Amino acid sequence: MAYHGPSYGLSRECAMKSQAKFSPERAKQCVTWIEEVTGSKVEMEIKDQIDFAEMLKDGSVLCQLINSIQPGSVKKINTMKAPFKQRENIEMYLKACAIYGLKEQDLFQVNDLYENKNLYMVVDNLYNLGGLTQKKGWDGPALGVKVSSENKRNFDDEVLKAGQSMIGLQYGTNKGASQAGMTPYGASRQIRPEDEVA
Repeated sequence: MAYHGPSYGLSRECAMKSQAKFSPERAKQCVTWIEEVTGSKVEMEIKDQIDFAEMLKDGSVLCQLINSIQPGSVKKINTMKAPFKQRENIEMYLKACAIYGLKEQDLFQVNDLYENKNLYMVVDNLYNLGGLTQKKGWDGPALGVKVSSENKRNFDDEVLKAGQSMIGLQYGTNKGASQAGMTPYGASRQIRPEDEVA
């Protein structure tokens, strides 16, 4: 990873905002889930986002994860420590996730993980992958919320026409509302001497 030096101004604000979105608790849940799914224990303790990134940086753990969920997703996991091989592992994991059914917005960029830029997106990706596995009926450990299934409804023309004539509540209602007893705009308020308390 190249050292980019300290950032200032807008770059620093963006980096701080990205770091604030990272949740160590969610990251620890992801690590626990990965351990349960792959059946291998992680050697290091996850204390912060740097530890989380170091664990996943070479991409081999992610490739093992997707192969455990859907065998044969990643044909060959690179074990070399060369940066381009590690990036290739992450890329193969992301392609396997897309093939498995994750949407484009649920994926992250290789640099988000490899250069520790947006690690919260990696955590979100793992949560989305966990939710998709539940939807697909995988019986292993669960992470995140199950992705909902589409519930498409087909209405006939009669029901659709009846719905067009009805005014929905989002437009508001005036049942029970009246301006009785209110003074109209522009009129002066009448003050009568008998109303005053002596």
